[in-house]
Amino acid sequence: MRVWDDFLTARDKQVFGSSGYGVKAALGKRPAVLVVDVNYAFCGHQDEPIMESVKTWRTSCGEEGWKAIPHIQTLLRDAREKHIPVFYTTGKDRRPDGFDAGGWRRKNSRSDEGGGIPGIRGNDIVKEIAPLASEIVIEKLKPSAFFATPLIGFLTDLQVDSLLICGTTTSGCVRASVIDAFSYNYKIAIVEECTFDRGQASHAMNLFDMNAKYADVIGIQEAVDYMRTVEKGLYDHRIQF
Repeated sequence: MRVWDDFLTARDKQVFGSSGYGVKAALGKRPAVLVVDVNYAFCGHQDEPIMESVKTWRTSCGEEGWKAIPHIQTLLRDAREKHIPVFYTTGKDRRPDGFDAGGWRRKNSRSDEGGGIPGIRGNDIVKEIAPLASEIVIEKLKPSAFFATPLIGFLTDLQVDSLLICGTTTSGCVRASVIDAFSYNYKIAIVEECTFDRGQASHAMNLFDMNAKYADVIGIQEAVDYMRTVEKGLYDHRIQF
Protein backbone atom coordinates (compact mmCIF):
# COMPACT_ATOMS: atom_id res chain seq x y z
CA MET A 1 0.00 0.00 0.00
CA ARG A 2 1.31 3.44 -0.94
CA VAL A 3 1.00 6.60 1.13
CA TRP A 4 -1.38 8.13 -1.40
CA ASP A 5 -3.85 5.24 -1.62
CA ASP A 6 -6.18 6.59 1.08
CA PHE A 7 -6.47 9.91 -0.74
CA LEU A 8 -7.41 8.55 -4.16
CA THR A 9 -11.00 8.11 -5.21
CA ALA A 10 -12.14 4.99 -7.05
CA ARG A 11 -12.41 7.14 -10.17
CA ASP A 12 -8.84 8.41 -9.76
CA LYS A 13 -7.53 4.86 -9.53
CA GLN A 14 -9.47 3.84 -12.61
CA VAL A 15 -8.41 6.83 -14.68
CA PHE A 16 -4.71 6.62 -13.89
CA GLY A 17 -4.74 2.86 -14.19
CA SER A 18 -6.12 3.17 -17.73
CA SER A 19 -4.04 6.14 -18.89
CA GLY A 20 -0.62 4.54 -18.79
CA TYR A 21 0.87 6.80 -16.12
CA GLY A 22 3.18 5.61 -13.38
CA VAL A 23 5.49 3.31 -15.32
CA LYS A 24 8.61 2.49 -13.33
CA ALA A 25 11.58 4.14 -15.02
CA ALA A 26 15.25 3.36 -14.51
CA LEU A 27 18.00 5.51 -13.10
CA GLY A 28 21.22 5.95 -15.02
CA LYS A 29 24.87 5.33 -14.23
CA ARG A 30 25.96 8.80 -13.11
CA PRO A 31 23.77 9.96 -10.22
CA ALA A 32 23.90 12.86 -7.81
CA VAL A 33 21.94 13.44 -4.62
CA LEU A 34 19.88 16.62 -4.15
CA VAL A 35 18.77 17.47 -0.60
CA VAL A 36 16.18 20.23 -0.75
CA ASP A 37 15.85 22.76 2.10
CA VAL A 38 16.36 20.53 5.15
CA ASN A 39 17.18 23.50 7.35
CA TYR A 40 16.00 24.78 10.73
CA ALA A 41 13.35 27.01 9.19
CA PHE A 42 11.61 23.93 7.81
CA CYS A 43 12.40 21.48 10.63
CA GLY A 44 12.47 23.67 13.71
CA HIS A 45 15.38 23.59 16.14
CA GLN A 46 14.17 20.41 17.84
CA ASP A 47 11.87 17.44 17.32
CA GLU A 48 8.45 18.59 18.48
CA PRO A 49 4.86 18.52 17.21
CA ILE A 50 4.27 20.78 14.26
CA MET A 51 1.69 22.95 16.06
CA GLU A 52 4.32 23.79 18.65
CA SER A 53 7.13 24.22 16.15
CA VAL A 54 5.25 26.68 13.94
CA LYS A 55 4.88 29.05 16.88
CA THR A 56 8.62 29.69 16.58
CA TRP A 57 9.37 28.69 12.98
CA ARG A 58 6.39 29.59 10.80
CA THR A 59 7.50 27.33 7.90
CA SER A 60 8.31 24.32 10.08
CA CYS A 61 7.14 20.81 9.26
CA GLY A 62 7.73 19.78 12.86
CA GLU A 63 8.09 16.10 13.66
CA GLU A 64 7.77 15.10 10.00
CA GLY A 65 11.14 16.68 9.31
CA TRP A 66 12.87 15.03 12.23
CA LYS A 67 11.38 11.67 11.28
CA ALA A 68 13.03 11.97 7.87
CA ILE A 69 16.49 12.98 9.10
CA PRO A 70 17.77 9.48 10.08
CA HIS A 71 16.79 8.24 6.62
CA ILE A 72 18.58 11.17 4.98
CA GLN A 73 21.64 10.23 7.04
CA THR A 74 21.45 6.73 5.56
CA LEU A 75 21.13 8.12 2.03
CA LEU A 76 24.12 10.41 2.56
CA ARG A 77 26.23 7.66 4.12
CA ASP A 78 25.94 5.46 1.07
CA ALA A 79 26.32 8.32 -1.40
CA ARG A 80 29.50 9.42 0.33
CA GLU A 81 30.85 5.88 0.39
CA LYS A 82 30.54 5.76 -3.42
CA HIS A 83 31.79 9.33 -3.93
CA ILE A 84 28.45 10.36 -5.41
CA PRO A 85 28.11 14.17 -5.49
CA VAL A 86 25.72 15.67 -2.95
CA PHE A 87 24.05 19.03 -3.48
CA TYR A 88 22.02 20.86 -0.86
CA THR A 89 19.67 23.77 -1.29
CA THR A 90 18.56 26.24 1.31
CA GLY A 91 16.99 29.67 1.45
CA LYS A 92 18.92 32.86 0.93
CA ASP A 93 18.83 35.41 3.73
CA ARG A 94 16.60 38.29 2.74
CA ARG A 95 17.25 42.00 2.78
CA PRO A 96 16.05 43.86 5.88
CA ASP A 97 13.35 45.62 3.87
CA GLY A 98 12.02 42.31 2.49
CA PHE A 99 12.16 43.49 -1.12
CA ASP A 100 13.69 40.24 -2.35
CA ALA A 101 10.91 38.17 -0.79
CA GLY A 102 8.94 38.84 -3.94
CA GLY A 103 5.70 36.88 -4.25
CA TRP A 104 6.18 35.07 -0.94
CA ARG A 105 4.87 38.17 0.85
CA ARG A 106 1.54 37.94 -0.95
CA LYS A 107 0.72 34.40 0.14
CA ASN A 108 1.54 34.22 3.85
CA SER A 109 0.24 36.51 6.58
CA ARG A 110 3.33 35.83 8.71
CA SER A 111 5.92 36.44 5.98
CA ASP A 112 7.32 39.54 7.69
CA GLU A 113 8.10 37.69 10.93
CA GLY A 114 11.73 37.10 11.76
CA GLY A 115 10.99 33.93 13.71
CA GLY A 116 13.42 31.41 15.12
CA ILE A 117 15.51 31.57 18.26
CA PRO A 118 18.77 33.39 19.02
CA GLY A 119 21.88 31.57 17.87
CA ILE A 120 20.19 29.43 15.22
CA ARG A 121 20.02 30.65 11.65
CA GLY A 122 16.91 29.35 9.90
CA ASN A 123 18.69 28.77 6.59
CA ASP A 124 21.42 26.62 8.13
CA ILE A 125 21.23 22.95 7.17
CA VAL A 126 20.26 20.81 10.17
CA LYS A 127 23.54 19.75 11.80
CA GLU A 128 22.63 16.05 11.81
CA ILE A 129 22.99 16.06 8.02
CA ALA A 130 25.52 18.88 7.70
CA PRO A 131 27.33 19.13 4.34
CA LEU A 132 30.91 17.95 4.04
CA ALA A 133 33.58 20.21 2.59
CA SER A 134 33.28 18.49 -0.79
CA GLU A 135 29.52 19.07 -0.99
CA ILE A 136 27.85 22.10 -2.50
CA VAL A 137 25.19 24.25 -0.83
CA ILE A 138 23.10 26.34 -3.20
CA GLU A 139 21.15 29.30 -1.85
CA LYS A 140 17.91 30.17 -3.58
CA LEU A 141 15.03 32.62 -3.34
CA LYS A 142 12.39 30.61 -5.21
CA PRO A 143 11.04 27.05 -4.93
CA SER A 144 13.08 25.26 -7.60
CA ALA A 145 16.69 24.28 -6.98
CA PHE A 146 17.30 25.20 -10.62
CA PHE A 147 15.71 28.65 -10.87
CA ALA A 148 18.38 31.39 -11.01
CA THR A 149 21.02 29.11 -9.45
CA PRO A 150 24.19 27.46 -10.85
CA LEU A 151 22.90 23.92 -10.26
CA ILE A 152 22.33 22.99 -13.90
CA GLY A 153 25.86 24.13 -14.75
CA PHE A 154 27.36 21.95 -12.02
CA LEU A 155 25.35 18.89 -13.08
CA THR A 156 26.26 19.41 -16.73
CA ASP A 157 29.94 19.76 -15.88
CA LEU A 158 29.83 16.49 -13.96
CA GLN A 159 27.83 14.73 -16.70
CA VAL A 160 25.22 13.67 -14.17
CA ASP A 161 22.32 11.75 -15.73
CA SER A 162 20.21 10.92 -12.66
CA LEU A 163 19.07 12.61 -9.47
CA LEU A 164 18.08 11.12 -6.13
CA ILE A 165 15.96 13.90 -4.65
CA CYS A 166 14.74 14.32 -1.10
CA GLY A 167 13.87 17.04 1.40
CA THR A 168 11.02 19.47 1.80
CA THR A 169 8.40 20.47 1.16
CA THR A 170 7.06 17.69 -1.03
CA SER A 171 4.38 19.97 -2.47
CA GLY A 172 6.60 23.02 -2.84
CA CYS A 173 10.35 23.12 -3.35
CA VAL A 174 10.76 19.38 -3.91
CA ARG A 175 8.03 19.34 -6.53
CA ALA A 176 9.36 22.46 -8.26
CA SER A 177 12.85 20.98 -8.37
CA VAL A 178 11.58 17.63 -9.66
CA ILE A 179 9.62 19.26 -12.48
CA ASP A 180 12.60 21.36 -13.55
CA ALA A 181 14.89 18.32 -13.39
CA PHE A 182 12.36 16.41 -15.50
CA SER A 183 12.29 19.32 -17.94
CA TYR A 184 16.06 18.98 -18.32
CA ASN A 185 15.55 15.24 -19.03
CA TYR A 186 17.21 13.95 -15.88
CA LYS A 187 16.19 10.53 -14.61
CA ILE A 188 14.72 11.10 -11.17
CA ALA A 189 13.96 9.13 -8.04
CA ILE A 190 12.32 10.72 -5.00
CA VAL A 191 13.29 8.92 -1.80
CA GLU A 192 10.04 8.64 0.10
CA GLU A 193 11.23 8.32 3.71
CA CYS A 194 13.61 11.23 3.16
CA THR A 195 10.93 13.60 1.86
CA PHE A 196 8.37 15.48 3.94
CA ASP A 197 5.76 18.22 4.08
CA ARG A 198 3.75 20.10 6.66
CA GLY A 199 0.51 18.92 5.02
CA GLN A 200 -0.34 15.22 5.06
CA ALA A 201 -2.67 15.32 2.07
CA SER A 202 -0.29 17.60 0.15
CA HIS A 203 2.59 15.20 0.83
CA ALA A 204 0.70 12.12 -0.27
CA MET A 205 -0.93 13.53 -3.36
CA ASN A 206 2.18 15.27 -4.63
CA LEU A 207 4.15 12.05 -4.29
CA PHE A 208 1.40 10.32 -6.23
CA ASP A 209 1.37 12.91 -8.98
CA MET A 210 5.14 13.05 -9.35
CA ASN A 211 5.35 9.25 -9.37
CA ALA A 212 2.71 9.19 -12.09
CA LYS A 213 4.40 11.70 -14.40
CA TYR A 214 7.87 12.90 -13.51
CA ALA A 215 9.83 10.54 -11.28
CA ASP A 216 9.91 7.23 -9.44
CA VAL A 217 9.03 7.41 -5.76
CA ILE A 218 11.22 4.79 -4.15
CA GLY A 219 12.04 3.64 -0.63
CA ILE A 220 15.33 4.24 1.14
CA GLN A 221 16.41 0.62 0.78
CA GLU A 222 15.89 0.72 -2.98
CA ALA A 223 17.90 3.95 -3.12
CA VAL A 224 20.73 2.36 -1.14
CA ASP A 225 20.68 -0.78 -3.28
CA TYR A 226 20.88 1.35 -6.41
CA MET A 227 23.80 3.44 -5.14
CA ARG A 228 25.71 0.27 -4.30
CA THR A 229 25.64 -0.62 -8.01
CA VAL A 230 27.21 2.71 -9.01
CA GLU A 231 30.87 2.64 -9.93
CA LYS A 232 32.91 4.29 -7.20
CA GLY A 233 35.08 7.23 -8.15
CA LEU A 234 33.21 8.42 -11.25
CA TYR A 235 33.64 12.02 -10.19
CA ASP A 236 37.00 11.88 -8.43
CA HIS A 237 38.74 13.77 -11.23
CA ARG A 238 36.44 16.76 -10.60
CA ILE A 239 35.67 16.69 -6.87
CA GLN A 240 38.02 16.07 -3.94
CA PHE A 241 36.00 13.70 -1.79
